[in-house]
Amino acid sequence: MAPSAPTDWYDAYVFDLDGTIYLGDHLLPGAKRLIEELRANDRIVKFLSNNPTKDPQQYRDKLERLGIPVQIEDIANTVVTTTQWLLKHHPDAALFVVGEEPLQRALRGAGFRLTDNPEEIDIVVSSYDRTFDYRKLQIAFDAIWFHKRAFLIQTNPDRFCPFPGGRGEPDCAAITAAIEACTGTKCQVTLGKPSALMLEAALGDSHVDVSRALMVGDRLMTDIQMAIDTGMASALVLTGESTIADVEAQPEDNRPTYIVERIDQLLPTAGSMVFP
Repeated sequence: MAPSAPTDWYDAYVFDLDGTIYLGDHLLPGAKRLIEELRANDRIVKFLSNNPTKDPQQYRDKLERLGIPVQIEDIANTVVTTTQWLLKHHPDAALFVVGEEPLQRALRGAGFRLTDNPEEIDIVVSSYDRTFDYRKLQIAFDAIWFHKRAFLIQTNPDRFCPFPGGRGEPDCAAITAAIEACTGTKCQVTLGKPSALMLEAALGDSHVDVSRALMVGDRLMTDIQMAIDTGMASALVLTGESTIADVEAQPEDNRPTYIVERIDQLLPTAGSMVFP
């Protein structure tokens, strides 16, 4: 399967961050050029991430350090979608958050009561948590299985978070699996890609027809699947997790619209050129 690229502009471009725009603390080749060209041609540019260990302000700070200025309203991640969903559906719930400070801070700021008392917990929120330990697992177990009052949701379905050099570390799905295994319950809601809630958070009130928007990411099971599920065009960039072989293993109707080796090949004038 040969890589392919768009021949025309889209109205809006939604970019994954980790593995797509940057990897670790380094911009990926062509990312800055692409964003500058899109903005120069009056395209809407949005950024989206399943990673809940940073809030939108932290993502904005990182992108600006890497040379890509961005407005905070152009960034959405699972901190945003989790907070929005809970406010809409369970505004009075007491939460036990198996997650890091940016997520906890956002939920407290939205008015939620966070507690580690299993007798008070209504919802266990499983997330990417590098401080996960047996104590947290026990609290979740007691709230869901012993007291039979709480249910389980997760911020994102990622199994691991990729690092430069091919390494990674366990992500939210690993923690969710541990809670599911001991409680015999199932996660009821996933608030990250491929959920359509992520697309709603990214595009907001921009009123863009999804058929005129392009989702760009490095993961078939999250970035590309969200695009397929919501009727968007999609572009897989081969700088992160998924490979050409992974695409070839998918059914025809579950493949990305485009495949590029470098992100700047998404420019309609780029074709198969590689830019410095």
